[in-house]
Amino acid sequence: MKNFLSLLILFFISASLTAQTEKRPLTFEEILKWNRITETHLSNNGKYIAWKEEPWKGDATLKVSTPDAKEIVSFNGGNKARFTADSQFLIFTEVPPADTIRTLKLLKTKKEDLPQNKLVIFNIEQNKSEKIENLKSVKVPEKWSGWIAYQAEAPNDTTENAKDKTNPLYIKNLNTGITKTYPAVSAFELAKDQPFISFISEGDSTFSAGVYRVDLMAGKVSTILEAEGKFKQLCIADNGEQLAFLADTTDAEKPSFALYYRAGENETIIVDNSNDAIPENWEISENGELSFSDNGTRLFFGTAPILPEKDTTIPEEEIPVLDVWTWNEEQLQTVQLNNREKDLKKTYLAVVHLDEQKTVQLETELFSGIRKIKNGDADQLLAFSNRPYALQTMWEGSPYHNDFYLIDIHSGEAEKIKTDCRATPSVSPDGKFVYWYNAIDTTWNTYDMASGTEYQITDPATIQTADELNDIPNLPRSYRIAAWLENDEAILIYDRYDLWKVDPTNATAPVNLTQNGRTEKINYRLVRFNPEPNTGIAPSENVLLTGHSEISRADAYYAFDLRKNKAPEVLFSQNYKLGRPVKAEDADLVIFTKEDFETYPNLIAANLRFKKETQISDAAPQQNEFKWGTAELVSWRSLDGLVLEGTLHKPEDFDPNKKYPMIVNFYEKSSQNLLSYHMPENHRSTIDYHYYTSHSYIVFNPDVYYKEGYPGESAFNCVMPGITALIDKGFVDEAHIGAQGHSWGGYQVAYLATRTNMFAAIESGAPVVNMFSAYGGIRWGSGLNRSFQYEHTQSRIGKSIWEAPLRYLENSPLFTLDKINTPILIMHNDDDGAVPWYQGIEFFIGLRRLQKPSWMLNYNDADHWPTKIRDKHDFQIRMAQFFDHYLKGAPMPKWMDEGIPAKNKGVDMGYELVE
Repeated sequence: MKNFLSLLILFFISASLTAQTEKRPLTFEEILKWNRITETHLSNNGKYIAWKEEPWKGDATLKVSTPDAKEIVSFNGGNKARFTADSQFLIFTEVPPADTIRTLKLLKTKKEDLPQNKLVIFNIEQNKSEKIENLKSVKVPEKWSGWIAYQAEAPNDTTENAKDKTNPLYIKNLNTGITKTYPAVSAFELAKDQPFISFISEGDSTFSAGVYRVDLMAGKVSTILEAEGKFKQLCIADNGEQLAFLADTTDAEKPSFALYYRAGENETIIVDNSNDAIPENWEISENGELSFSDNGTRLFFGTAPILPEKDTTIPEEEIPVLDVWTWNEEQLQTVQLNNREKDLKKTYLAVVHLDEQKTVQLETELFSGIRKIKNGDADQLLAFSNRPYALQTMWEGSPYHNDFYLIDIHSGEAEKIKTDCRATPSVSPDGKFVYWYNAIDTTWNTYDMASGTEYQITDPATIQTADELNDIPNLPRSYRIAAWLENDEAILIYDRYDLWKVDPTNATAPVNLTQNGRTEKINYRLVRFNPEPNTGIAPSENVLLTGHSEISRADAYYAFDLRKNKAPEVLFSQNYKLGRPVKAEDADLVIFTKEDFETYPNLIAANLRFKKETQISDAAPQQNEFKWGTAELVSWRSLDGLVLEGTLHKPEDFDPNKKYPMIVNFYEKSSQNLLSYHMPENHRSTIDYHYYTSHSYIVFNPDVYYKEGYPGESAFNCVMPGITALIDKGFVDEAHIGAQGHSWGGYQVAYLATRTNMFAAIESGAPVVNMFSAYGGIRWGSGLNRSFQYEHTQSRIGKSIWEAPLRYLENSPLFTLDKINTPILIMHNDDDGAVPWYQGIEFFIGLRRLQKPSWMLNYNDADHWPTKIRDKHDFQIRMAQFFDHYLKGAPMPKWMDEGIPAKNKGVDMGYELVE
């Protein structure tokens, strides 16, 4: 009897443990709770790490830890954290709890009465927090410590200032706790390098309106300009000694801004619209950002043509409302309308030479862009212009044709140095060279500004700098540059695999620094920790490289000496995808992530040699509660004879003797992402791989290689033999295979539906089904005509509709919809700015006319995909119900069986299953 009781007890204990450890399928509701690490911060001294864990829906948590994973504190609702430069304080915003806001909104609480953000000042050593209510904005010095500046609503402030753009400015001494207050501040700026703050105040009964500068070390407030008026573009130099702003102190209805400059206690310099350098019928623009050159001798500002004023003597209803389209204007009217607000604020660069009190207009309407050289210290500027070639960009797309110019900073005279180049130029850090990648001949080129000599510094026979895998009918992009060496001694250029040192004057031959990238199929890329902007690398600097293996798909970190022609030294290499490491400013501490399909990318601390690994975060501990999945690489041969690869994702409890439903999901080429974690998400446009493997689906993601003119057939030739190769393995249920894709992927799966009956169900999101009607359409998000993408980019036809009409016909699913026997779910939204909504309508109307089972989801006012959590959540539920019905035999939901009448919109979701 005792033995029997003992066995019974053991049985119940075992059963209990089994029940506790049994994993369950992932749900979309659980996915909403899944944390992402959306902020990571290191203190300069390397003693503290802060990060934010943020669910898709709900409150974020800000955590602070030491590098040995000792958690110091966590804050609910913590957001936008920054350590002070001395590493003593963590400054962040506390956001009100989401549930609190939701409850108050249900009670119809007015927006202005909802709880506001708080400023939190956390003293790390003392483990103490101070909270300040009704925060509007805060700025933390980048390079100096001891103070912060913030704006918040004044307590019990019932004036209009409390609700408009002005609020009190508070400057707080973090060490003493003393806070100085300045009323009705419309703008404030902190100097980058020294403890100075400037601000603009509209004043009150106790404090005069005007512009002020605060010397925090001296405890002194200086009045720069005491006046009422309109103030814009406050700018303080990095050292805090120089100050500039725009002001209009007149009472005129139309403001006329002047440029004010002050250095210390010196007399203020003023430049106004009467200055001879300002072009006729132009003015100093309130929208032009002010900036100082590095050496402080030049002040840059913006001018613009005076805009015509509206005739107020004519009633609005008598003014025609129309757009006039002209055949030979540089930009389509739709592009102009899309850019209208930006163009109304467009400014053109001018400069005041402060040592000479001389003003020069530098930029004209001829130029498309302008670049300062050596941050404005050089005697020239670089400009470029696409305007002579603007019309043809409508069908060519990028790279754009440009003319290059050098502008004399003292006279404003422009010298053209290059005509009609398919490139956008840049300037070397030390200002000695203009450089560019010429897409026509796939070479890198330089222009020596001292000698006026142009050099072609790479040749495809030596360095293949163009994308080797380019399969669109357009000029291939480059692999970019890595950096310049200091003093512009050399430029570091990537090919597909290696890092090359190239002489900018061709005095010496290019040198392959990394040596073994191509032979080992490793893509080496440079990592620079905390570099100053526009600075070169010292040749003696030991640098860090990342390396991605195209064979294993794993990443590694490498140490590398630029002075030695020696293969990089492996520092850290495991079978993971690695994140870009972040280094503490003043300490030998780095934070990085590693991940694969099953491993969450938690934060890991290590030294610069990537030794002494310590996992810092544990952002998704609940993952162990759910059925998960695995990822592996699979290979097959296309119908064209190409050896292809793709990723196969199986359920965690996969049994090769069972048959599984499979969903095929693809977009271009994805197999290099084999080791990606795929953060669980109620996605806007694609299936969540973890959800489907958790629910005993297989997911197949094949790479697709394209032939110009045959995008649909190329997908068929690559994808379908991959599917049959998997069927031959015996574990795929060939009667229950689905496909899903969005945008370009949506087009691809729609095309496949016209060529095969292998799929039991297809979801096609925002597809182009009629290339004829789409060709002449507009991408409303940019205003661009769609023709360029068919002739030169992703759609890959390679010719116009007049040159190859049959290719547009045979690649358009609309004209063979009668061949479709697969149930189709379409998702296309009425505010889609990328693919015209009428494409989805043409697809649905055609299927409806032919009496093919089909449904269309239109998320109102949503763009190319739904972006709101509520809509993404809904989309995932409906897509899963659609696939579960056709691939697993689940009952059909009401919205599929009966539909949702317009009168029930927003009331009846129709999720319930119809038995």
